[in-house]
Amino acid sequence: MRVRGVAVQPNPVFFVDLAIVFLAAVAGGTLARMAGQPLILGYVLGGIAIGPFTPGPTISEPHAFELFADIGVILLMFSIGLEFSIKDLARVRWVALAGGLLGILLSIGLAVAMGSLIGWPITQSIVIGAVTSIASTMVLVRLLVDRGELRSVHGRIMIGIVLVEDVAVVAMTVLMPALGEFDSGRLLLIGQALAKAVLILVPLGYLGAKVIPHILTHVARTQNQELFLLVTLAISLGTAAVTQTVGLSLALGAFLAGLIISASEYAHETLARLLSLRDAFVALFFVTIGILIDPRIIVENLALLAAMIGLIVAGKFLIRAGIVRLSGYSWVTAILVGIGLTQVGEFSFVLIQTARSAGHIGSELYNATLAASLITILINAALVRYVPGWIGRKRLVRAQLDTSPWPPEGELLHQHVVVCGFGRVGNSLGKALEAFNLPYVVIDRNPDTIRRLQGRGTPCLYGDASHRELLVKAGTADASLIIVALPEIDSAALAVGRMRDLSPKVPILARAHGPAEAERLSALGVTEVIQPDVETSATLIRHSLSWFGIPKDRILDYVEQYRQSMGTKRQSS
Repeated sequence: MRVRGVAVQPNPVFFVDLAIVFLAAVAGGTLARMAGQPLILGYVLGGIAIGPFTPGPTISEPHAFELFADIGVILLMFSIGLEFSIKDLARVRWVALAGGLLGILLSIGLAVAMGSLIGWPITQSIVIGAVTSIASTMVLVRLLVDRGELRSVHGRIMIGIVLVEDVAVVAMTVLMPALGEFDSGRLLLIGQALAKAVLILVPLGYLGAKVIPHILTHVARTQNQELFLLVTLAISLGTAAVTQTVGLSLALGAFLAGLIISASEYAHETLARLLSLRDAFVALFFVTIGILIDPRIIVENLALLAAMIGLIVAGKFLIRAGIVRLSGYSWVTAILVGIGLTQVGEFSFVLIQTARSAGHIGSELYNATLAASLITILINAALVRYVPGWIGRKRLVRAQLDTSPWPPEGELLHQHVVVCGFGRVGNSLGKALEAFNLPYVVIDRNPDTIRRLQGRGTPCLYGDASHRELLVKAGTADASLIIVALPEIDSAALAVGRMRDLSPKVPILARAHGPAEAERLSALGVTEVIQPDVETSATLIRHSLSWFGIPKDRILDYVEQYRQSMGTKRQSS
């Protein structure tokens, strides 16, 4: 590799470190999965195992991986924006504002009250209150996704609260160095930061409504999967870079980018293509947290650590649950929200680093914050996992899950037909299903086809039918029949494999262009494979023999023998 004529040799140590980090993520994640715990716990513990403070294998440059952690934050928040909508956030805007802003103020007040009893300096108490008031967006979202509760009522409220907290971090970061010497100049800086936050939403809103949908449509028409992924990644990273440039967080910008695309028909396909890449970088994020934790701090600062854990777990639970309950939500929702926010993470690290740089705290509080983060993540994961079961898990899920119907304008599809591919064959099938009032949903990669179907009010999803997320969204597991009319055998085979993972028994009809393709699809579990060339030949044979007056039963026997010889013997369902 050369940079301006100078040969630059890659650093072999970095690639060794990268391999160690991924091995730690794999080992920790595997152990967590075997123990029935969230994967993030395994990632964090894997990071501790390879950190500089524990014996065994270690990495030489732990801070070099903080960039990967930032990319993980961007991709995760972008994917969350894709799954949300403006309407989702609007439903919980007031409780999110109250839970975010009022919750921060009450957390700081609680820390100051506790500090006066323990003997903390007032500045340290304020710093601890601010640090313990900010929940980890990464941890919260990951737990919600793992449990399938992202779109639940309590899930929407928690996401709304942490997004308000993310914006509030901007103001607190400006205020933190000025503790003890507050002046009007600091107030001006806060006002400027908040004004930037408002101003950035105006052009993003215009781009989201007028420009980006047209760009995505043109890219989708190429049906080039790699180009589509690159464009959506560019939108995500570009928006995050813009928000960071004006003094806001990367996470907020990435979320806004996802929110913009979520309003289009391309959200499901974007999310499906992004998941694997996102999960890899998210794993690096949590391993990086583990690497920075010094286990000795847990022993050396037990009193400070215990106080911080009490503020995070007990204090935040009471404050957030109380605010949600006073906002008119049920006790069930209030308890689930309170439990979900009982941890701290990435933005707490930003605040504590700012306070440390300003000379307000020492290294013991900095390291105690890292240790408290790990411990509260462990406690939070256990609470989120077991508390709903203690108070009636089935009742909670039924009471809290978002019951917004699919498709949005109709009733929940059940015992319907899923049509994968809506070209000439799929379109003919659709007309036949409509003629007999049979409900169906279409998955297709042609944006113009999707637009036409949307105009007709036909349930449809844009994207590749081989993506598990799209198949789940289309209700594959509840379908009465699946028709695979995809022209490419590789896509068809992959789609059939995913369908069989979701529902081993649902009947699947598929088309193939030759005996080899038909045999491949049959081996994957297709109920009946149709070969257009064979069926055309069989029809011509039947009509030709009928022309000469050959008895119908003899013709049908011959046609059946012909089909069998061509490898298209029909399977029973």
